[in-house]
Amino acid sequence: MGTAIKSLGVVGAGQMGCGIVQVSALAGYKVTVYDLSKERIEAGLATVNGNLARQVNNGKLSEEDRKAAMTRISGTTDINDLAPTDMVIEAATEDETVKRKIFAQICPVLKPEALLATNTSSLSITRLAAATDRPERFMGIHFMNPVPVMKLVELVRGIATDETTFATAKAFAQSLDKTITVAEDFPAFIVNRILLPMINEAIYTLYEGVGSVEAIDTAMRLGANHPMGPLQLADFIGLDTCLSIMQVLHDGLADSKYRPCPLLVKYVEAGWLGRKSGRGFYDYRGETPVPTR
Repeated sequence: MGTAIKSLGVVGAGQMGCGIVQVSALAGYKVTVYDLSKERIEAGLATVNGNLARQVNNGKLSEEDRKAAMTRISGTTDINDLAPTDMVIEAATEDETVKRKIFAQICPVLKPEALLATNTSSLSITRLAAATDRPERFMGIHFMNPVPVMKLVELVRGIATDETTFATAKAFAQSLDKTITVAEDFPAFIVNRILLPMINEAIYTLYEGVGSVEAIDTAMRLGANHPMGPLQLADFIGLDTCLSIMQVLHDGLADSKYRPCPLLVKYVEAGWLGRKSGRGFYDYRGETPVPTR
């Protein structure tokens, strides 16, 4: 069995990072969230507090538990504050260069026995691990978005990950009341290898004029019983993220079936990245989202 994790560091105070902070603090872990931007940390922790307050209002959480969870969380712009943690999860942007740079900064600060994990949704765990000083204590712990709601965590070992690291990561994910699935270290693992080509195919269906945005999303919601249509989901994920995962699949597996749809590329070039930028396959700037084509 792995060594128990008591304190956790999270790198990146974005949507994913703060989701991980929230579920970990609720489960009793002491969490330090590190980001370069003080504003992002403050905004992220305000979101966490808001989410917990909403759970209190809905009767899903007691006010005492909310307060206790918030006291376990601290934010910092000083990387040295990650030094005492037992495990650090990197949840920065889906860009290998950025992630490698973060690992180069974190590794010298960490205790030698500390574990390092990445929340990457598609990049090679083996390759990322090789960029650190502890490949045997490194692995992928891929949370789904939004973290507090989604029940799944994909655990991905690199070629060098040792058994203790895997056992510790597994116990940690289970302690957050998540269901784990174990994926091998191939591009995009399980969920995104199946999900993203489906989204890309929906974009091709739009690009080729087979159906409108509304027709495609309605068809998949009611015809395949998906909770949200693929284009609405793409906007939620972020079209830049969708494109980068398709590129990872295309480059990593060298199969033309993973070619990113030119329309997806065009939307990303326009800066229409979905919900976060106000426009994607839907326009979110008014009262209700309106299809953009």
